[in-house]
Amino acid sequence: MTAELHDIFIDGKKASPGLPAGKKNYLIDIDGTICEDIPNEEPERMADAAVFDGAVAACNRWYDQGHIITFFTSRTEEHRGVTELWLNKHGFKYHGVLFGKPRGGNYHWIDNHLVSSARYKGSFADLGA
Repeated sequence: MTAELHDIFIDGKKASPGLPAGKKNYLIDIDGTICEDIPNEEPERMADAAVFDGAVAACNRWYDQGHIITFFTSRTEEHRGVTELWLNKHGFKYHGVLFGKPRGGNYHWIDNHLVSSARYKGSFADLGA
């Protein structure tokens, strides 16, 4: 289930499509956000990473509400297999996984679309749709 995109026009010219009102594109980090923080240098730990309380329920609730769920991780493409197996084993519903997010934190996002963010601080209870 994916929200249907709709055409957007700027000054009479077609622009990049947008989501319907009320629908969001969630980009969700993996390590340190939905599970214990595991560095790429220790991939043997990824298959058994402890999932954080509330992570599956929150992500699946947003998915069921029709939002787009994409995991955006600093893991590399070589970690795709173990990552997707882990997500599926724990029951995460999602539309895709983007690998290769820059490491190091301190992110500043510049975009022509609305961007909002929430910093995960140990609980999904305070994160809303």
